[in-house]
Amino acid sequence: MVMQEKQVKVGLAAGLQARPAAEFVQLANRFSSHLYLEKEGKRVNAKSIMGLMSLAVASNEEIIILGDGTDEQEAIQELTAFVTE
Repeated sequence: MVMQEKQVKVGLAAGLQARPAAEFVQLANRFSSHLYLEKEGKRVNAKSIMGLMSLAVASNEEIIILGDGTDEQEAIQELTAFVTE
């Protein structure tokens, strides 16, 4: 099975810092698929708060959300909706 991916522009005013990052990780952890977030070629586990914080994703930055597993499409859809709000 091929890993799904979606490029998105972060619409959150604070980017994925502190509280939004924690909420993103909580949302990612609801899914059984392996989920990743990529920025400028660096890929981290989307279910890891430390990994997410290490990317320092700011508002209006382009990121790629990747998923691999049974609920990957639903996961990517919900995570995309979260960051583009």
